Amino acid sequence: MAKAKLDPLAPARGPLLSVRFVVALALMVLGIAWIAYYYVVFDPATFPPKDSGSPAFMGDLDGWNYLIGFGLLMLGLVISAHPSTPLGRGRGVVVGMLGCFLIGLLWICTYYVFSNDMSSIWVFNDLGQKNLFVGIAFMAVGFTFATRWE
Repeated sequence: MAKAKLDPLAPARGPLLSVRFVVALALMVLGIAWIAYYYVVFDPATFPPKDSGSPAFMGDLDGWNYLIGFGLLMLGLVISAHPSTPLGRGRGVVVGMLGCFLIGLLWICTYYVFSNDMSSIWVFNDLGQKNLFVGIAFMAVGFTFATRWE
């Protein structure tokens, strides 16, 4: 018998791709794609304004598009903290936790360093003070990973 099977303290390994992890990845990609599409198609400061973007409802949502995009991204990260996913067990928890903490910290620091002129930084220039919410949200997701840390 293998030594890992005899050791009661050995970490249990699950499948690399579970349904929950695929859903989490899909939500994260969809959130990033939502923000990128809105920024490229509907933001007049980015590119010359077009007649109208498609779908039209995205233009009507205006700043809410960032909430939808970042919400999908954060929801995907929270779902990936479950023990049935690779990020929810073993070293993945530490990677997810520290990664979210560092991204949140870098997001807030970047906002404060460039707060006088954010016109050259994508997404930051549209969010303004809401950049603090994004940074704190990344840190909050880091705490969801921290609850799984053993």
